[in-house]
Amino acid sequence: MPSPLDLSAVQLAALVRAGELSPIELVDAHIRRIEGVNPHINALVGDRFDAARSEARRQEQLLIAARAGGLAGSLPPLFGVPCTIKEFISVEGMSWTAGLHARRGKVAPADATVVARVRGAGALILGVSNGPEGGLWMESVNALYGRTRNPWDLGRTSGGSSGGEGALVAAGASPFGLGSDVGGSVRIPAAFCGVAGHKPTGGLVPNTGHLPAAPARAGTYLCVGPLARSVDDLIAVMGVIAGPDGVDRWATRSFRPPSADGGLAGVDVVALHGTGAVRVREGVRAAVDSAASALEARGARRRSAASMPGLRRALLLWSGMLSAAAEEHYDVILGDGTPISLLPEIGRFAIGRGRHTFAGLALTALDRALGAIPVDLSGVVREGEALRDAVEVALGPEGVLVFPVYSRPAPRHRDPWRTPLDFQLTALFNVLELPATVVPVGADHRGLPLAVQIVAARGRDDLTLRAARALEQDLGGFRRAEPA
Repeated sequence: MPSPLDLSAVQLAALVRAGELSPIELVDAHIRRIEGVNPHINALVGDRFDAARSEARRQEQLLIAARAGGLAGSLPPLFGVPCTIKEFISVEGMSWTAGLHARRGKVAPADATVVARVRGAGALILGVSNGPEGGLWMESVNALYGRTRNPWDLGRTSGGSSGGEGALVAAGASPFGLGSDVGGSVRIPAAFCGVAGHKPTGGLVPNTGHLPAAPARAGTYLCVGPLARSVDDLIAVMGVIAGPDGVDRWATRSFRPPSADGGLAGVDVVALHGTGAVRVREGVRAAVDSAASALEARGARRRSAASMPGLRRALLLWSGMLSAAAEEHYDVILGDGTPISLLPEIGRFAIGRGRHTFAGLALTALDRALGAIPVDLSGVVREGEALRDAVEVALGPEGVLVFPVYSRPAPRHRDPWRTPLDFQLTALFNVLELPATVVPVGADHRGLPLAVQIVAARGRDDLTLRAARALEQDLGGFRRAEPA
C-alpha cells in the first residue's frame, strides 16, 4: 500500500471504511509528518494533536460497531481523515488572530460554519495554519508567527494568504485544508506549492466565522475554499462545506458535483496567457497551452478568445469593486477594529520593534493615499459587472477558460514586491464571482510546480472541477515535497 502521506483524502476515507487503515493510524502518521517538516516550513502555528488523537480513538470504536453491523459504507464522507484549517477560520479553542498583533492570544469561541461541517463529515482537525498579517499580502508572514516557507524550496514563498495550508498539503502533512480567497489566496498557494485548490462561485460557501469578516457588500468576493492532494478531494470537501447556513446572507447557492464522466465532449475551451497587463513567463504560458491541448485531447473544443474584452483593466476593477464594497480601511483591519497610528508604527518598524509587517504598513499607507483621491466607484462597479457578463457570454454555459495563476512559479521570499501587481491574474475572478480551480500540471526545470486555473461561469463549479480532474489525470497531479 502507498504511504498514507501520498494518498488522497477520498482514498484514505475509503481505506478507513474498509478497515485497512484506522483513524488513529492516519492521525499519528500525519502528526509525525508535521513534527518532521514544520521546523523547516513553519506552516502549522497551533496544534490540537491530543484532541485529534482522542477523537480518532472514539472514531475507531464507532468504526468497529459500524463494520459489525454492516454499516461502514454509511459513515460520513471524510470519516477518519485528518485536516488543517487556516488560522483565519475559527476553530473552537484554537488561536484566531489572522496574524494581527492586536489579536495576540485570542482564541476562537466556536467553530466557523465550514469547520463545523467538516467535523460533521468525520474529518479530524490537527491544527491551524499560518497566513500574512490580516490577509493583506501574498506572502505568509506576520509578527506573531513568522514566515512560512515553500516545501519545494525553503528560499521561496508558499504564497498567501492561505500559504500555511498550501505548504502543509504539499509536504504531505495534511490531506486537505480549508483556506480563503479574496484575491487569489487559495489559488496562489496551491499553484506555488503544487496542490489542487478551488475558489468557489461567490455565495456558494458561507463565510461565517472568517476573520477578517467580509464587508457586507463583498460577501460574494471573499470565498472559503479547499486545498488538497487531488481534485476528487476538492469535490468531496465542496460537497460538505457548500450551501446556505442561515447566517451569511450572501451564501445562497448550492453545490452541484461534476459528473463522473472523464470525457469533455461538448465543453468549449478558451486559453489565454493573461490579462495583457502582466508579463507572464514562458514556462507558465507553455503550461497554459499544454493544459488546453490536454483538454482538447479529451474531446473539448478549442475556441478563440477574441470576444473577451476588458481583462487588461483587471487590477482597477478588483481594487475599485472591493473598495466600493469595503466598510473598513486597512488601518482598521490591522488594529482589529481600531485604526492604528501609522507614523508611530512605521517608526517602531524602522528601529526593529515593529508590531506590523512591512506589507501591512506599506499597503495601509497606500490605502490611505488612494482613499483621499475622489473616484466614481459606482462606474467601476458597473464596468466590472459588464465584464463579468461579457466573460460569461464569451465562454458560454459549457465553456472554460484556461488561465495563468501567477506570472511565474513560486518566487523567492520578498521577490513579489518587485512585481506587486501580478496577483491580478487571480484577483479579477473574485469580483467577477466566477469559480476557479487550480491544478498542478508539471514542474519547471528547477523542479518548481507549474499550475493553471480553470474558470467558468457562475454556478459552474462542477465544470471547472471536471476539467481540472481531467488535467490532473493526464498531466501528473500531486507529488509530495520533501523540505530540507
